[in-house]
Formats: sequence, structure tokens, C-alpha cells
Amino acid sequence: MGSRRVFSGIQPTADSFHLGNYLGAVRQWVDLQESRDAVYCVVDLHAITVPYDPEALRRRTRVAAAQLIAAGLDPERCILFVQSQVPEHAELNWVLGCLTGFGEANRMTQFKDKSARGGADQASVGLFTYPVLQAADILLYRTDEVPVGEDQRQHLELSRTLAQRFNHRFGETFVIPAPYILPAVSKITDLQDPTAKMSKSSSTPQGIIDLLDEPDAIRRKIARAVTDTETAVRADEENKPGVTNLLRIYSALSGDSIESIAAQYGDSGYGKFKKDLGELVVDTFGPIRERTAKILADSDALDAVLLDGARRARRIAGETMAVVRDRCGLPPVA
Repeated sequence: MGSRRVFSGIQPTADSFHLGNYLGAVRQWVDLQESRDAVYCVVDLHAITVPYDPEALRRRTRVAAAQLIAAGLDPERCILFVQSQVPEHAELNWVLGCLTGFGEANRMTQFKDKSARGGADQASVGLFTYPVLQAADILLYRTDEVPVGEDQRQHLELSRTLAQRFNHRFGETFVIPAPYILPAVSKITDLQDPTAKMSKSSSTPQGIIDLLDEPDAIRRKIARAVTDTETAVRADEENKPGVTNLLRIYSALSGDSIESIAAQYGDSGYGKFKKDLGELVVDTFGPIRERTAKILADSDALDAVLLDGARRARRIAGETMAVVRDRCGLPPVA
């Protein structure tokens, strides 16, 4: 393992990851476990900041972990665990919450976005302090680098600020985490509304390609993806957002440049282009879907992998919290 540690987490808020999650995060996590000391978790505590069904959460947490392993995370080469099985996350969240200014938390854009949907009065305190828990997740593992997209940069800044504040007030304790900006995977947009990001919370089922979709469903969704009245396959964000999005997906999965793919199809219409893209997605996701089903079928083995991951994570988290408690003037735990 490399000596620099990376940490990242993913929420279990749906029955399947989608194409945007896969390209934007999961695929990069798999690559990073080769060159870094990698710690990854399914952040179920983050998932309870909004109303939820306990049984669905239980199921989705397992499905999320199974998909991560099926997509290529190797529990031998990284630490993979479920957040709530390491209670130090909640403990450090409280300590950092006591160092966070109310105005500071109030400026976090994600809270504004999410609370705007349901009204700020209905939003939970957990949703408000979500970025503080995120900071605890990161700082607990003395993380050097955090793989982030542009949309998470503000939250990482809070982690850096709180680490520096704690170190200044109580002595050098935390590593100041740096962003590991993921290789440019441009934003994957909704297949039915190419001006909107592909997202479980705002897209229609037809607008999202799920990692666990059946092959025919994938082919159908791509065949029905919104394009335009022209026939030329070319990238043009302004006038051809739908085709441009499909080109981005094709390029990200094949490794070929957008220019070479556009040149390959030219003015031949969208039929063959969409058909070939459908097969490319099926070939990528099919094996992951099959492996996920196999992993979920042996629930005892999956539980054992996650418990082992939690034990390994707790060794690091426990060491960090012992120092934090001592520096803060709190007694050691029994």
C-alpha cells in the first residue's frame, strides 16, 4: 500500500448506484487502492439526516457495500466498512461541532439546497450539521487526500478549517487533508433532461442508468435518450447537450476521445451510435450486476467482510480519539 492515505464515503440512499456515481467516484476509488492507503465507507449516518425507512436503509447499506466490492474494491487492499459500526465518527462529530461556528455551518451550500426543497423549518439539525460529521469522517483517519468533485470542495474546506482550529487550540493532532481532484469526468447529465445533473433525488427513472439495471433496461434508456433534430454526432454543449452527454459517457467508458468517437459516427444518424453505446454500458455494468447478486446471496460472508473492515477502521479511529480526548481534557474511555 502507498503511504498517503485517502478517505471517501458514499451514501446508501438508493437501491443502486447510478452511472454518475460510478464514473465520478467508484471507478476512481478502485484505481486509488493500488497507489494509496485507502479507507472507504458506506456513510449510513449521513443517510438518516432526512426521513427514511429503517428496513430500506438496512437493505441499501448492504447493497451499496456489495456493489463497491463487485465494482473492484478489494477488502484485502483497502479498508471497507459501514460508518455506524465505528462509533468514533459520532464522537468526533460532537467534539468538532463544539468548535464550529453557527454562521460557518449556515453558509454550507448543500444545506441550503436540500432544505430549500422541504423548507428550512422541516430540515433536521442532523442535515444542518452534516458537513461537521463529514469533517469527522475525514479527520478521524488522519487522511492525507480526499477524492472530491468540485461540488464537495466547500465541505473539504470546512474539514481543513476545523483541523487547523483544533490543532491551534489543543496542539498538533490532525493531518490537514488536501483535495485529490478526480481526473476530469465531466458532469454526467439526465438522459431525459440533459441540462440537469443525473441524480436520484431529481431525475426521473428514465433519466438515470443504474449500475444494477437489467441489460434491456439500459439499452432502452439509451435508445430513448433525448437528442435533437439533427443527425450529426458531435459535441456541442450549447446546441446539442443530449448528444454531448452521450459522447461523454461513451468516452468515459471506452477511453477513446470525444473527438475520435464523433469522427467515427459522423453524420450517420443517432441509431447506430446509441446502439453501440447501449452495448458498451451493458458490457461494463453486466458483470458488476452479476457479481453484486452473488455477493448479496452470501450474506454471512458480506457481514464478515464489513465487520472486519469496521475492526480495522476502529483501530485507527480509536487511536485518533484517544489523543483527541486527552487534548480536550476528557478522561480516557474504559
